[in-house]
Amino acid sequence: MADRKKPQVPGLLKGLAVTFNTMAQTMKPKKFGGGAATVQYPHEKETPPIRARGVIALREDNCTACMLCARSCPDWCIYIEGHKELAPPRRAGGAPRKVNKLDRFDIDYALCMYCGICVEVCPFDALFWSPEYEYSEPKIADLLHDKTKLGEWMETVPEAPELEAGAEKKKGK
Repeated sequence: MADRKKPQVPGLLKGLAVTFNTMAQTMKPKKFGGGAATVQYPHEKETPPIRARGVIALREDNCTACMLCARSCPDWCIYIEGHKELAPPRRAGGAPRKVNKLDRFDIDYALCMYCGICVEVCPFDALFWSPEYEYSEPKIADLLHDKTKLGEWMETVPEAPELEAGAEKKKGK
């Protein structure tokens, strides 16, 4: 007769033992080394790690509307509009210069895949990762956040860690 499959009873019993042990651990009070491995989210909130990726925050003063972030975004979820204004010359007797002014900076979080390319390519330190993670909306159209909302998240951006011994600072900082 051909090979018959052996019943998988030992494996099944091992799996049930693991399940039972885990269930017994979660029923123990926390003071005895037990407790649930998960957090009951709406009632209890975990603090994210210091450099966690939540949403992208914008420091509007640093943005020059150079469009590097929008052009490098693989999802095309960043919308920027700006205009040029005349600024006073840098030196006495110089010609007035043209500078970009930001009119619109929106990120559509319904499209964003949180890759962070925009944060990395920004040469003016205008984009940062905020650890904020509660920003769901009832309508998908409300996930398009403008520069004022992105600016509010700058308050939650943690300070940059200190440089390691022997590291050099960037020029101009």
